[in-house]
Amino acid sequence: MTRVSHDMMCVYVFRHREHGPEFLLLRRAAGDYMGGTWQPVYGGIREGETAWQAALREMREETGLVPSRLYQANSVDSFYTAGNDTVYHCPVFAAEVPGDAEVALNAEHDEFDWVHVDDVAAQLIWPGQRRAVAEIVQEIIRGGPAQQFLEIRV
Repeated sequence: MTRVSHDMMCVYVFRHREHGPEFLLLRRAAGDYMGGTWQPVYGGIREGETAWQAALREMREETGLVPSRLYQANSVDSFYTAGNDTVYHCPVFAAEVPGDAEVALNAEHDEFDWVHVDDVAAQLIWPGQRRAVAEIVQEIIRGGPAQQFLEIRV
């Protein structure tokens, strides 16, 4: 029987610069699953941890960054993996960091890039990721009507 998992989450890190907002993308290390692909921060939710607490921890572990603001997105990244016959439901978060924030990668990734908001969708391989970015841009970065209800006070 197909397994359903809700023990993962993802975080789209962004910053504001003079030329507009940028998203942080991480390249999976060559030896890892999906090595060489660009993605946001993904990680597991530990026992006794909320999804947003996991988002903060994974962001710190994978990038060395701590957000100045954290938001939940309305969307959940849902996808199926045939290799283990599992449907994953990953809560989506957006984390704002200062414009001069310095990234310190862990071993899961071999490179990072700050990508302008207009170009980020072209770097992402999954439709769910592109949809999440569009929602984050509309509702959080550009201050849509839901923004005030999406911020998580940490």
